[in-house]
Amino acid sequence: MKPRDMGTLFEECAARRAHTALVLDRPFDIAPERGTRFTVPQLAELVVDAAGWLHGAGVRPGDRVAVVKRNHYDYDLLACAAIRLGAVPALLSGHLSDDVLETLLKRLEPAVVVTDRPLAAHHARRVLSLGHGELTLDDVRGTRAPGPWRRDDHDPLVVNHTSGTTGVPKLVVHTTGTLVNQLARFESTWLPVIGLRRDDVVANASSYAHGRTFCWTGVVFSMAPRQVLVLSEPDSAQQVLADHRPTVVEALPSVYVRWQRLANSAANPFRSVRLYISTYDAMHPPAMRTMLGASERKRPVWVQGWGQTETGPLTFRFLTRAAAAREETARDLGRPVPGRTRLRVVDPETFTPVPRGVPGLVLARTKARCTGYVGEQDRWLAKNSGRWWNTGDLGVRTRTGRVLLLDREVDAAPGLSCLEVEDRVEDRLPEVLECVVLGTRGSLPVPVLVTADGLLDRDRWRAVADGLPPLAAPRVLTWDRVPRTGTGKVRRLELLASLVGAAESHGSGRWT
Repeated sequence: MKPRDMGTLFEECAARRAHTALVLDRPFDIAPERGTRFTVPQLAELVVDAAGWLHGAGVRPGDRVAVVKRNHYDYDLLACAAIRLGAVPALLSGHLSDDVLETLLKRLEPAVVVTDRPLAAHHARRVLSLGHGELTLDDVRGTRAPGPWRRDDHDPLVVNHTSGTTGVPKLVVHTTGTLVNQLARFESTWLPVIGLRRDDVVANASSYAHGRTFCWTGVVFSMAPRQVLVLSEPDSAQQVLADHRPTVVEALPSVYVRWQRLANSAANPFRSVRLYISTYDAMHPPAMRTMLGASERKRPVWVQGWGQTETGPLTFRFLTRAAAAREETARDLGRPVPGRTRLRVVDPETFTPVPRGVPGLVLARTKARCTGYVGEQDRWLAKNSGRWWNTGDLGVRTRTGRVLLLDREVDAAPGLSCLEVEDRVEDRLPEVLECVVLGTRGSLPVPVLVTADGLLDRDRWRAVADGLPPLAAPRVLTWDRVPRTGTGKVRRLELLASLVGAAESHGSGRWT
């Protein structure tokens, strides 16, 4: 089966007698009384019930429904419920600050906001609270949902926001044509090694407000593996994964970094993993090596995808244990998805193509490109060059067609690749959980080293720094002191401002 209508996805899977079992690390926030284990028919029932709740709150076809809450997979169930009503869900991370959330809600003008945080009524016609409020779920439970609404493939389907590492996130609009027909249906085609099998146990640890998991929902339930494990918090992994040994794992890069200690422990729950998947951000080699080494399978595989919320996957790459052992940097993003995407590297000033091997701005061409930014359509138009989409990334196209990522244009520093330096530091200093190199005008790039206790032996740093480009003295922080997005990405400009008093990077930021 391939996904068609996200509003009735679970009903269609149930009709085909899909036997997938969903296991949660904690109950859904919208249905805590229903426990942590669901069959596909029970998920279909919950989506229909949630559609009734939204209908009771006043949601009608064409409305926007904003969801902002604690991270959990019920984000995607609420999205399916809104789509079933003919509404457009807008999924906003619970990590957003109050001022950023205020800006995004003004752009959205939603009919209803579903939330677990206090919000004033002016944010929407109605606020449906998951806790205490003027209108709560208890007030609308039992409302019967109308029949499924059928929309055109070119109509808005869902709104997800970008990571927001450089400021207020953009609100990305996808349609059934771009997200389901181009992305989910392609990914749900079975392929050797990387295709999901009926006996797989699939684990996902993600930010469920973001676009990747909504697409993943259509794929994984259409392919009907034996079990799906949902982890809403990285620290919940040990018990759930120990009880249900996963064979396929997809997680945020920041989660893989934090799981290294678990993978190296006696409790290691990754022994049965045959396939790891990473998206959102570049993975540094030490974490990939650790996770591949934790598997007791003969040939586990790592699939690294690179793309954006606006485009879906643009390139992919497979790594084995041997390949990961040879890697010194994760900048090699592989090749464009065959038959699906094309890439071009151009001069950032003239936009004329540059020869292979010459750095430039990476443009992408894909039918899965989003259709706009809510409230910022001029910004969306500025990132289009005809049929080409400006990714805002600097990179190199090799003679063999591979893509080497240098940096985000806004984060670039003259004379070096911040990402390459980060890879080299993490490779040579195992005690560094994460290295972030911040380029700043008028001074040397600042390396930020994240360790478990916020300490680092200075002699070990000096030994590593001797082989690196000139850098300022390192700043050593614990994980929790680094500002992050809902997907775990570092808010580089915010971190830079907190360390040096100003967020003046070398990049122009024109294409963020």
